[in-house]
Amino acid sequence: MSKLSAMLMRLVAMLVTVAALAAQGSVKPEPPCPDCRPASETQIKTASNEFRADVHAQKGMTCVSCHEAARDSSNAVSYTIKRNRIPELCGSCHEDATRMKQFNPSLRTDQLAQYRISVHGIKFVKGDMHVAVCTDCHTVHSIQPASDPHSSIHPLNLAATCKRCHSDAAYMKSYGVATDQVAGYVESVHYKALVEEGDLSAPTCTTCHGSHGAAPPGVTAVANVCVTCHVLQGKFFEESPHKQAFALLELPGCVTCHESHRIHPPDDNFVGTGKSAVCGTCHIPGEAAGKMADATHGNFRRLETDIAGAKSLLNRAARSGMDVADAEVELTQASDALTKARVSLHSAQPARVAADLDVGAKIVAQAYAAGSAAWRERNNRRRATVLPVLALTALFVSAGLYVRALEGKGRKGRSE
Repeated sequence: MSKLSAMLMRLVAMLVTVAALAAQGSVKPEPPCPDCRPASETQIKTASNEFRADVHAQKGMTCVSCHEAARDSSNAVSYTIKRNRIPELCGSCHEDATRMKQFNPSLRTDQLAQYRISVHGIKFVKGDMHVAVCTDCHTVHSIQPASDPHSSIHPLNLAATCKRCHSDAAYMKSYGVATDQVAGYVESVHYKALVEEGDLSAPTCTTCHGSHGAAPPGVTAVANVCVTCHVLQGKFFEESPHKQAFALLELPGCVTCHESHRIHPPDDNFVGTGKSAVCGTCHIPGEAAGKMADATHGNFRRLETDIAGAKSLLNRAARSGMDVADAEVELTQASDALTKARVSLHSAQPARVAADLDVGAKIVAQAYAAGSAAWRERNNRRRATVLPVLALTALFVSAGLYVRALEGKGRKGRSE
């Protein structure tokens, strides 16, 4: 074959290749999934955009990591993940300790096992597809670690996530579950600490109910939940006569007095038989227990008032230039004693409460003594300063008058 023939053949081959590529460019590319249609392209694009920031995408996973695994063998073109397969599909990775260690060695791998024993999981296994599954709490394509502020399970966002179901009266009607839990929680001391004070360790829904193993604590278990944080209060309650009384009446500890979700900041008005007191729920005013509760309330208020008075006295002394720093530091111990007495109240043992109050009262008395001594010293210093000033003033005035008198005599002598 001549060189000219070879060149012509190569030219023809190049033209054929270019034509083929041009033909491919004119054909609309197939959608990413076999069963996609133009009507679903917007939804797919949205999911794709969300998934770019998903923690799974950041770890190298792609769409097919979940959707290929969910493919139904009876329908070769369906990659849709059915709701009844979601927990098992997520668990296929998240239960595999060896696999998960590659991404996060500290991540637990018992989430699915916990879910199976939760209220959600038990109902799910029985065929209830309305209960929460993984994607209801974690979202579908925009899953983030709990530490990410954008995550649906970040402490600041968790109540809103639970609210989507648990505050929907129509959705929860068939379960006979109240729907005011989140509304109560946002008024609580816990929510205030979380949102207003920025304490991310403050209790949220999962702190008390659990996350994957979520369940309402039973009557006998409520106190066990609270004491994970409120250790001393729980210890004193166990030693109190209320422990046995509550058990006989089948009343849960802690929430009988403090409520469950709408937990208000502790207030001395809770004590006694007054209008806002909780003691009066069981104890009648005028009877022994009622009188004791009222007396304790009075003692709390009295010590609080005395602490405020001593603090005011020390502040005035300090503003006058007196050194009362040591007394101010010691006075903080009186506030500590009052707090301790309020905690001891859970023992329902008057002697224990009185002992703590007595410690605070003695510290307040010492603070008053220090403040009064400083104030007397301040007055003495002022008197010690004023007298010499007055004497010097009198001296200068006398000298001035004497000089003026001499000048007057001199002028009179010259005129004569």
